Amino acid sequence: MKIKLGVIFGGRSVEHEISIITANQAMGSINLDKYEIVPLYISKKGLMYTGEGLDDLKSFKDMDKLIKSLTQVTLVNDGTNINVVRFPMKKFGENIINTIDVAFPAMHGTNGEDGSIAGFLETLNIPYIGCDPLSASIGMDKIMMRRVLKEVGIPSLDYIAFYSCDYIRDEDKYINQIEEKLRYPVIVKAGNLGSSVGIKKAKDKASLVEAIEYSMQFSDRIMVENAITNLKEVNCSVLGDTSNAKPSECEEPVGSDEILSYTDKYMSGTKTKAGNVESNGGAKQGMASLKRKLPAEISDEMKAKIQELAVETFKILGCNGVSRIDFLVDNDTNDVYVNEINTIPGALSYYLWEATGKSFSEEIDDLVQIALKRKRERDNLVFSYDQNILALNGNKIGVNK
Repeated sequence: MKIKLGVIFGGRSVEHEISIITANQAMGSINLDKYEIVPLYISKKGLMYTGEGLDDLKSFKDMDKLIKSLTQVTLVNDGTNINVVRFPMKKFGENIINTIDVAFPAMHGTNGEDGSIAGFLETLNIPYIGCDPLSASIGMDKIMMRRVLKEVGIPSLDYIAFYSCDYIRDEDKYINQIEEKLRYPVIVKAGNLGSSVGIKKAKDKASLVEAIEYSMQFSDRIMVENAITNLKEVNCSVLGDTSNAKPSECEEPVGSDEILSYTDKYMSGTKTKAGNVESNGGAKQGMASLKRKLPAEISDEMKAKIQELAVETFKILGCNGVSRIDFLVDNDTNDVYVNEINTIPGALSYYLWEATGKSFSEEIDDLVQIALKRKRERDNLVFSYDQNILALNGNKIGVNK
């Protein structure tokens, strides 16, 4: 019997379209001999739909027209199955449209990758691919992730973090803190976004103020960190769980500016060149269209170090499924720093695994098995007691504070 994979994508995020691309790439690579695909699209308004055309990127050129052709649904656990249920329900006729066995979130950014969708799936008690709510939320939040990595000694850049409201009340205080602890140039980031959204470089006080005001448009928490002037970026994916995690090949992304932009990541695309693996297709390919050197032009020692740090970061954060860890290398000193982790990476980093000999279809097989393994392990944990304390001692039960 085929496993029904509920591919969940879209969502209320600035990375909505990138999620659509990733989901379509995944659905196009799923082995249909093993799985039945149940597409579940979440609109920019946060409503869930299913129907025909969700596996065709061309359908999304007119989202309003597409949504009118779909059926709005919700997921319901009836004690036996996870049902895809028509919503609102009809008084007469069948309301259960389908069922799903494993959930496959392909949602980037806020209201998805940040742990929101994982929390929802936890309440449904369904196996799902990817990080649990805690590891997803820490991984998505650049500030909290940096604090965790600093605590355990994973190399990462020095930084200053603050709330937008506090900055507005006392701008001079935070500008002075930044200039005292850090040194120009600095990178200013929105605290909880991915895909290079809300990021700017500042070389002096004037551009620092401008960069902070820009990032504040995207998040109420801001992080400012030292910039590396002679920089090489290297990315490495990790697949597995906390007991068994393996690193992929390393890539060296090539951007059109000192900071890889949203356009670099998702709108670029070149033909394949000898020695590099590069894709043609721009927005249709998502992260797979990024100009890159694959494998990265680094020494074997540097590669081994980055792969080791990638696995260590993945495990420390308690990740599950597939993630991509992005590194910064200071070419002047050869120091390596963990920059960030993407717990639902663009294109699910399939190109990094293809470079190791694992096809996208095989990667998805692994992800499903990892999800089922976690469900089996969690089913052995105690989440509630059979005994009902409210049935004991009549009215004598109270709460001791």
